[in-house]
Amino acid sequence: MRLDKYLKVSRLIKRRTVANEACDAGRVSVNGKAQRASYEVKAGDILEIRFGEKSVRAEVLSVADSIRKEEASELFRYL
Repeated sequence: MRLDKYLKVSRLIKRRTVANEACDAGRVSVNGKAQRASYEVKAGDILEIRFGEKSVRAEVLSVADSIRKEEASELFRYL
């Protein structure tokens, strides 16, 4: 699954366009390397998203195309 879509489905970022813009600006890195929105996310990847002064790190546990809002937190775990 594309990185921008994963960020939206997992609800780490609320909208796909915002996720796409964050990737383009270099604020999203996977396994320590800045990635484009088209990067293919797989289980075990470590995501880091920078929101200004704040930074969020999460490990991808699974990838699912569609999931209920209540279950979205099962796709990743915070580090």
